[in-house]
Amino acid sequence: MPSIARSARRRPALAAAAVAAVLAVTATACGPEEKKADDKPSKAASQEKKPSRDLKKDLGLPDDLPKDLPTSLDDLDAWKKGAWKNWDRDKWVKEAKHFFNPIIRDLWNPDRMKDADGNDRKVDDSDIDDKPSGGNDGSGEDEGVTDPTPKEVKAAAVKAPYTQDDLPVGKVFMDTPKGAMVCSGSVLKDPRHPGKSNLVATAGHCVHGGAGKGWYRNVVFVPDYNPKGMSNQQLANASKSDVAPDGIWWAKHARTTKHWIQNGAERGGKGAQQDFAVLQVQPEDKSSGPSLEEKAGGAVKPAFSTPRVKSLKSLSAVGYPAAPPFDGARMYRCADKPSRLTIDPEQPTMYRIGCTMTAGSSGGPWLDASGTRLLSVTSIGPITADWLAGARLGKEAKAVFDAVSKEG
Repeated sequence: MPSIARSARRRPALAAAAVAAVLAVTATACGPEEKKADDKPSKAASQEKKPSRDLKKDLGLPDDLPKDLPTSLDDLDAWKKGAWKNWDRDKWVKEAKHFFNPIIRDLWNPDRMKDADGNDRKVDDSDIDDKPSGGNDGSGEDEGVTDPTPKEVKAAAVKAPYTQDDLPVGKVFMDTPKGAMVCSGSVLKDPRHPGKSNLVATAGHCVHGGAGKGWYRNVVFVPDYNPKGMSNQQLANASKSDVAPDGIWWAKHARTTKHWIQNGAERGGKGAQQDFAVLQVQPEDKSSGPSLEEKAGGAVKPAFSTPRVKSLKSLSAVGYPAAPPFDGARMYRCADKPSRLTIDPEQPTMYRIGCTMTAGSSGGPWLDASGTRLLSVTSIGPITADWLAGARLGKEAKAVFDAVSKEG
């Protein structure tokens, strides 16, 4: 695979992200609302609101927070000590503007990352549809078509060290009602910050629970995860510098598609055709040093042109599969000529390739033959684990990308 231009600091950095097949793409982003220069509250009002205002400034939060989220320093302290584990159905944050992800230092230590489960999302034949499609965000001749199941392609281990690979990939970790989960992700180029991007692509189901649910918590990206390719047994005693040499990056803003938020489901293929999300991240220590792109050594360019299947020679999926026979420690990839898969005839047909990667590879990048353009991310796969499918990145995905990029 041709190289992606890397920083002079070192050779390409790759840390393939791990997560399983699912769907998701919705909208969320949060940031402090700027106050006008002539906005002068009374002294009493200023004193009364000071703790809340300082908290929001420190965390980069919007002024209007849901009632169940921290609104004072005491509340934040409780949140950091475990209050975030409350997953009351009535309090699960759903709205994009309320994505809430305050940094909790050292929460994601090497042992906790090692034990995170793959965010699994499987489909079976009953989820597949090959009726004529009404999708208008795909490429004409491909709509409503489901090609024969591709031949199995055995996932190949990426050669370590990953810091010498051309893939700016890593793992996405998140806390869910079921516990700590893991996906994969990749660093994206940001036209608003050339060479200094802090954007990450992953699957929508890696950050949001889908229909009737909400945003996951403590969402982070770890580029170049376990670059030496150590075994899980070795990782049990590894230092943070060995596991996360480029640091731990917390999601400051996140968006996924409206389709995923309204239709995504834990099982089956609902929402899969728009299963895409973008994160804007910041380092755990909140330093103003090098950007994620600079630390990871590169980034891939998202392509939203939904190229036709027959025009693509191959697509390469990269990720950190965590379900047996894999254990999430190492990065793998599959390369295959894509075919077509229809889940919902009202939505664009998906790309599908043969691949044996399992849960944990979700959200990992699908790159074109040049290895420089992102055309999809891993979304779903079957119980038999012999193929993967990903959404075409069209206008909805672009809207997600643009919204997060503007937050920076």
